[in-house]
Amino acid sequence: MVSPGAYPARLEGRLERPLSPWLWLVKWFLLIPHFVVLAFLWLAVIVLTLVAGVAILFTGRYPRSLFEFNTGVMRWSWRVGFYGISAFGTDRYPPFSLQPDPEYPADFTVDYPEQLSRGLVLVKWWLLALPHYLIVAAFIGIVGVDGLGLIGLLAVIAMVINAFRHRYPESIFDFVMGLNRWCYRVLAYAALMRDEYPPFRVDYGGTDERGALS
Repeated sequence: MVSPGAYPARLEGRLERPLSPWLWLVKWFLLIPHFVVLAFLWLAVIVLTLVAGVAILFTGRYPRSLFEFNTGVMRWSWRVGFYGISAFGTDRYPPFSLQPDPEYPADFTVDYPEQLSRGLVLVKWWLLALPHYLIVAAFIGIVGVDGLGLIGLLAVIAMVINAFRHRYPESIFDFVMGLNRWCYRVLAYAALMRDEYPPFRVDYGGTDERGALS
């Protein structure tokens, strides 16, 4: 059971110190191999989500193997984002893996639902999630400051401060984590993985206390 106020998709990130003052300037280049692999993986996620949607429509269940694969791609993407412009929270290069890795300081997981609504599968990913899409667009840069988005802008500001003061402001990190957490909860909902509507709130900090199991 999920505790009151919690959401069954949990995003975690542990800020690692010290961080290199200037490595963040080239992380986009270092991540190119990940971007290439993830491009193909996300194509697979789109296809498998459609397959899962048909399965949910007729059976009310999300095929477990598809669920684990899609969760793994989201986990991989979050590790890349945590290393890169979604947080710049670590200088440890992300693994090429779909599986949980307790040694890496970033993780994402979604609780597997035993039953899903057959009716919601037709509307939640486009109609019901639309208000969230408008907000998330500003967070990630579909709209925003020169396409950078609020998350990327705050992460860059934190890195500039770190370059000159050798510290990542805790308040910025906590806020950036909250914004990312909002985005990934919406992602899990839009990918048909949960029926619980994502909350309109920013849950601050590296630990997802509002998503913890009771």
